Amino acid sequence: MIVIGLTGSIGMGKTATARMFAEEGVPVADSDAVVHQLYEKGGAAVAPIADAFPAVITDGAIDRQKLARHLAGHPDDFKKIEAIVHPLVRAEQENFLSQARRRKAPLAVLDIPLLFETGRYRDVDKIVVVSAPEAVQRERVLARPGMTEEKFASILARQLPDAEKRARADFIVDSDRGFDHARAQVRRIIAELKPE
Repeated sequence: MIVIGLTGSIGMGKTATARMFAEEGVPVADSDAVVHQLYEKGGAAVAPIADAFPAVITDGAIDRQKLARHLAGHPDDFKKIEAIVHPLVRAEQENFLSQARRRKAPLAVLDIPLLFETGRYRDVDKIVVVSAPEAVQRERVLARPGMTEEKFASILARQLPDAEKRARADFIVDSDRGFDHARAQVRRIIAELKPE
């Protein structure tokens, strides 16, 4: 089985691209969805984060808004959160890959926003980077509810620049020419990687 690492900076269209892989029958593990589950009431991340940051808990779950506000004021705490959450996410991804192998899937996608930044690129066979011009990215991100220039800048500061991601990719999906164009690129990648 070929494990594809799918990544892209904020606003590049990674989520839509992941959905396209899934629509083509490729199993996809969405890291953001895993984190949401870990943060829910009863999720594996709740107790250790409650111990470290009790103020970010609401009704037995991690309140993402409170956590975001806390991290905005204490950026050094990102490392503490990542030390708790990343191993839990990795365990879920390993479970996902085991299941995909049991089902004899020829390809599987790990959708990992911080693929390079966390070193997870070492754990995949091929890297797909979703990309768009900077102006398109900025317009998409700033249209999101609650997004500000400052928030956008702080997110970008934690992400490898798009040009570097593109340089390290095995495949690039350009997401600025519409869904049909992106879907055609996804189908080409699958056709190239899938054994006959």
